[in-house]
Amino acid sequence: MNAWLWVATALLAAGFGPVVWAVATGPVGRRVVAQNFGTSAVCLVMLLLAQGYQRPSYTDLALVLAVLGPVGTLVYARLLADDLSPHPPHTGVLTMAAALATTAVVVAVCAATGPGRAMVKLLVTGALLVAGNVIASRAVSGGYRNAEATSHG
Repeated sequence: MNAWLWVATALLAAGFGPVVWAVATGPVGRRVVAQNFGTSAVCLVMLLLAQGYQRPSYTDLALVLAVLGPVGTLVYARLLADDLSPHPPHTGVLTMAAALATTAVVVAVCAATGPGRAMVKLLVTGALLVAGNVIASRAVSGGYRNAEATSHG
């Protein structure tokens, strides 16, 4: 077992264990935020496993997850807008943690991969993951409702 696999295991235990607990219990807002953070954690684990096992196909899976995960969160935010609006969840800390973790993992894996197409795919995956997480977190915390209120008012 190499260092990449150890880090993937630690991230899976530290990041995904609390996510499963938060999704299974608590109010709707916390569940949606945990689902969004869980997508980021699993995507990062896939990038680390791709490097640890030398399987580029895992990077493709992480890329697909980086696109579809935030879209799923946006769908939940839209469908559950009435349940989220009285007390919108605070997403700032988890969004920042996900962005920092994504940056750290992508930089480390890019350094190990070296220049080429694989590095470009890693950078695109990281950018999509950070941007999608920020956009989905803003939607969950009520950002789209504030934008609608300003445009109609």
